[in-house]
Amino acid sequence: MWQGVFAEFRPGLLSTEADLSRAEAELGFALPASYRAFAQECGAGRIGGQLRIATPVPVPSADVVTRAHVIAHSVAVAIDSLAENPLTRDEPHRFTIEGDADAALMEHAAFFGETSGGSFLFWDVTAGSEEYEIWALDADLETIHFGGTDLLALVRGLQGAEILHILGGADAPLPSLFEGDDEAALARLALEAPAGDLEA
Repeated sequence: MWQGVFAEFRPGLLSTEADLSRAEAELGFALPASYRAFAQECGAGRIGGQLRIATPVPVPSADVVTRAHVIAHSVAVAIDSLAENPLTRDEPHRFTIEGDADAALMEHAAFFGETSGGSFLFWDVTAGSEEYEIWALDADLETIHFGGTDLLALVRGLQGAEILHILGGADAPLPSLFEGDDEAALARLALEAPAGDLEA
C-alpha cells in the first residue's frame, strides 16, 4: 500500500510484529492500522525530507515509545517555563484548537512524529477505535491543526495544498519521497542529535 504513496521510495528499518506488540504494551493502547502498515512497509525514515514518523525499532532513541515520552515531556517543560516567565505567567496557557474538537484533546494525546519546522504530530487516542484522528501541534505550542483521519490521509494531505492547514508555516507540499534509515543510520542520528532529541 505505502509504496504507491511515494514516487521515490527507499524503506528503512522495518518494524516486526514483535516490535509493534512491544510498543502497544509499553504505550498502553493499540496502534492504528494505517500506522502499523507504515511501520512494517516503510519503517524508520523521513517523509518529504521534513517529517519523521517514529516507529517501533530496536534503537531506543528513535523508538516510538521513547519519542512519545520525550516529546510529551519537552512540551510540558516548555509550557511550564511560560508559567514561570514574568512576561507570560499572568496568562494561563491555552491551546487554540481548529474546528469543533474537544478542549481536552491534549489530555489524551500520544505523540508519534515531528517535523524539521518544530511541529509535533499526535494521535487523539480513543479506546476501541481502529484509527485515531491525527493532529499537529505547531512549534508555538499553542495552535493545533487537524491532520487527518489516519496516517494515509495525513501523508496525502501533506503532499498537497492541505499542508497549509496542517502545518503552520509550511509554504509548499512535501515532495513525494520516503527516505528510510537503517539501524546504523538511526544510531548515528542519535549520536549527532542534542541530548534527549532525535532530529526530524
